[in-house]
Amino acid sequence: MELIKSLHRRIIFFLVLFTVIGQAKVSSVAETYPHYARRIREVKLEQIEVIDGDTFRVGRLSIRILGIDTPELKYPRYGIFYDQPYGRKAKLEAEKILNSARIIEYLPYRNDKYKRLLAHIFVDGKLFAVKMIEKSLAYETVSVYGDNGFPDLAREIKRAAKKAGKPPFMEPYRWRRINRGRK
Repeated sequence: MELIKSLHRRIIFFLVLFTVIGQAKVSSVAETYPHYARRIREVKLEQIEVIDGDTFRVGRLSIRILGIDTPELKYPRYGIFYDQPYGRKAKLEAEKILNSARIIEYLPYRNDKYKRLLAHIFVDGKLFAVKMIEKSLAYETVSVYGDNGFPDLAREIKRAAKKAGKPPFMEPYRWRRINRGRK
């Protein structure tokens, strides 16, 4: 009889636990950063095409991630004729991060000279840039380009970069300068 009661209690415990876990809400950027709530845009996973580790396409909109620079991939149109080491790995990690997301959101800034929208991307409420830095697949660019009006996000990116240390590849801007146009 005592064994049946114990088993019954365990079953109830696990049912309650799974119910609570199933209802757990993934945090959105608006909850973490309420001062950006009106500017946040949500994206459906199936709309995203990963171009490389720091650039995505959402339908016709091209988005360049603020705060990071990842290794380059072959892009002959812009004079890049072969992949930078770790470029494929960065793209695969970006796809992995996004494919495991429940909520993907972006905070727009402005367009760059290539007509890409510069934006911070959030995956389940966490900065995508920080995730790539933590994987040693991105250099932070806040130190070079500033916070772009997002000082709290810039601090997070710089903090992650300091903690992660230097990635195992040449800074992409230097690599581009050396390798652009070389076949």
